[in-house]
This record gives sequence, structure tokens and C-alpha cells, in this order.
Amino acid sequence: MLDLLVHKATLPDGRSNMSVAVQDGRITDVAPGLQAPATETVDAQGLLLSPPFVDAHFHMDATLSYGLPRVNASGTLLEGIALWGELKPHLTQEALVERALAYCDWAVARGLLAIRSHVDICDPRLLAVEALLEVKRRVAPYLDLQLVAFPQDGVLRDPQAMDKLQRALTMGVDVVGGIPHFERTMADGALSVKLLCELAAAQGKLVDMHCDESDDPLSRHIETLAFETQRLGLQGRVTGSHCTSMHSMDNYYVSKLLPLIAEAGVSIISNPLINITLQGRHDSYPKRRGMTRVPELLAHGVTVAFGHDCVMDPWYSLGSADMLEVASMGLHVAQMTSQAAMRQCFEAVTTSPAKILHLDGYGIEKGCNADFVLLQAQDPIEAIRLRATRLQVFRSGKRVAQSPAATASLHLPGRPQTTSLMHSGR
Repeated sequence: MLDLLVHKATLPDGRSNMSVAVQDGRITDVAPGLQAPATETVDAQGLLLSPPFVDAHFHMDATLSYGLPRVNASGTLLEGIALWGELKPHLTQEALVERALAYCDWAVARGLLAIRSHVDICDPRLLAVEALLEVKRRVAPYLDLQLVAFPQDGVLRDPQAMDKLQRALTMGVDVVGGIPHFERTMADGALSVKLLCELAAAQGKLVDMHCDESDDPLSRHIETLAFETQRLGLQGRVTGSHCTSMHSMDNYYVSKLLPLIAEAGVSIISNPLINITLQGRHDSYPKRRGMTRVPELLAHGVTVAFGHDCVMDPWYSLGSADMLEVASMGLHVAQMTSQAAMRQCFEAVTTSPAKILHLDGYGIEKGCNADFVLLQAQDPIEAIRLRATRLQVFRSGKRVAQSPAATASLHLPGRPQTTSLMHSGR
């Protein structure tokens, strides 16, 4: 007797009429038209069954703090950082935990079951670290939370930051972070990349650096990150997040940079909602989008993910834990409108970030964890177009969230009384 059998599902790769068998929290078989007794059966009715959404870049210590201590009037990155600095002394562990747990509830409801969150380690109390480690423990049954030790004030600007970062790693934080473009000089930025990568190599940690979140085309720390990755043998374990300066760089230099990133096995995380909101603030017109060169990176074989980055915090007043909103914005800003490119945008919030986070057992294949989302869409492109309702969300084969199908009641002469927006046309 199976625990769960999902049948008549369409998978993201286009396979249809697929059945997914689940026993003891694992997928035991994936095949067309399976017939087997099960404690629970789900008729997918031909709709899309996807592995869960994954957010590879977020700041959970700041989430849902919008308006504290005041609103970011300029809308700039630097005012957001200043606001966060004002708020930090007034944070309490209870408030941090409460806001983070509320956000995790939103995430699960939207089929988002894995998040990599940066956590500021520049507060000498390491209050946010303690809070998010507690959140990580509490949400573990239903959400994978991976934490990055993030020196928001700069690991060399703050004389105690390296010590605090090492303390955070000792407490159980998973990944080494950095912010080289926020150091006092370009030279200090490059040195910070070197020191932090050496620390990660010595401790067997992954690396994820805020890298070149700037409109300055001369902010080129991603080049240093690629170099240090190769020097230290960290291929496949290093990520550069944001990389927005690449949007403004000279094309000739980028033609050299992209192969270096690919050769080093460095992954890139773009944050479409936030990058296009914070960048280009010094421009009049034409105004730069500020998002990194996603299609070009993908063409060079670089793993690229989209992150949400912020939700209702000093940097961004909107957001709802909806990774399909993130994928939609990335698709539009990067002009990724071919059939293949739109599917890459869906992968940028599912399989690609799962690879970056090194998630074990991710996917809808025999032997994988029974984590998946039934979407009110017929394929990944339609899911992005509609920001499809998450009809059912499963973790280890158990339903953790469900939502009613989205329909509209119409009162139009000669037309059906209800309608659905689904129509793939393919």
C-alpha cells in the first residue's frame, strides 16, 4: 500500500499522464498510468506537478520590517542599508523569529520549500543569527532554510566582523558571505574576497557573496571571485549574487569575464524585483534596468537562479514569497520571451537554485524526496503567465498547503457562467 499516488500529472519537462508513487516520504516510481493501492490518491487532471520553488537569495532577518524605523524615501540601496543600521539596535529575538515564521508560512502556501537567507553578522550580539537558527530548527519539518553569514557593514570596514563571522559559522550558519563592493576601496574589496574564500575553503563551506551590486561598471569583484574559486579549488561551491554592475560594463570586458565565470564553475543569482528597483537611481533617461546579463550567462553554461531578495523591508516595500512573480519579472526585464528562454525562467526558481543550494533529493524522479507542488497550469510557461494557483503543496508526501482553484463567476449574456484563465495554446 502506497502512502500517496498522484496520477494524470504533467511534469515540467513535458511528460504527460504521469503517475508519481510515494512511500515513506520518498518517490518510489514515476511512470505513465501507474495503478497501485494507496492511502491517498490525487487526480492532477493533466495539470503541472513541479518540484517545489527554491529561493536562492533572501534576507529573512529584515523581512516584514517595512516602515521600521521609517520608510526608505529615496528608494536607494544605500538608504536601505542606513535604515537597517538604525533598526539593528532595536531588534529583539522574539520579533525576528515572529516575522521570519510568518514569512515561512507565506512561503509554504506558495510552494516555496527551500530558502537561502543571508543573515547580518555585524551586530555584536549576533541576535539575528540566534533568531534565524531557531527559525531554521522550527521550520525544518516543512522548509529547508540555509543561512549565509553576511557582513552587511563590510568584513574589513568593521574591525570585528571577521571574528563575528567565524562565531556565526561555529554556531551553525552554513555559508560564507561577503559584500566586497561595500568595502572602502576596490583593493579592500578584492582582499575581502580572498580572505573569505580562504576561510570557506579551510572550513569546507559554500560561498555566496553580494557581488558588484552597483551601477559602477568598474566594480569588478566577480572577476576576483572567479579567480579565487579556481585558485582554491572551490568550483561548484561559489555563488556571486546580484552582479548588477555587469549590466553597465563594457561589452569587450564582459566577453572576457563570462568565460572566466563559466570556467570557474561560479553560479550567479539575479534578483529581478530588487535589482530593477534599486539600480539606475542616479540615471535620468535613458534609465538602466540594472539586472545582470542573464541570457548571456546562460549561453556560457553558467548556472543562473532568480532570488526574491526582499519582502517588505528597508529595501523593498512589496513582495509576497511568490517565486513565479520573480520569474515573471526576470523574464520581462531580460527579454527572455522564446519558448526555451521562458522555460529557463521557470528553472531559475526551481532546479537551478536547488543546484546552487546543493539540495539533496530534489526533483520528481525515483528516489527523490516527495516534495512537489500541483499548479493550476498546464506547463511552466502558463504557470509564469498566470502566477498559477498552488492547488496542493506536498512535503515528504504529506500535504502542507492547499488553495482553491482560481475561477471567475461571470454574468454575461450568452457566455458561460464561470471561466478559467488557463489556455496554453500549445
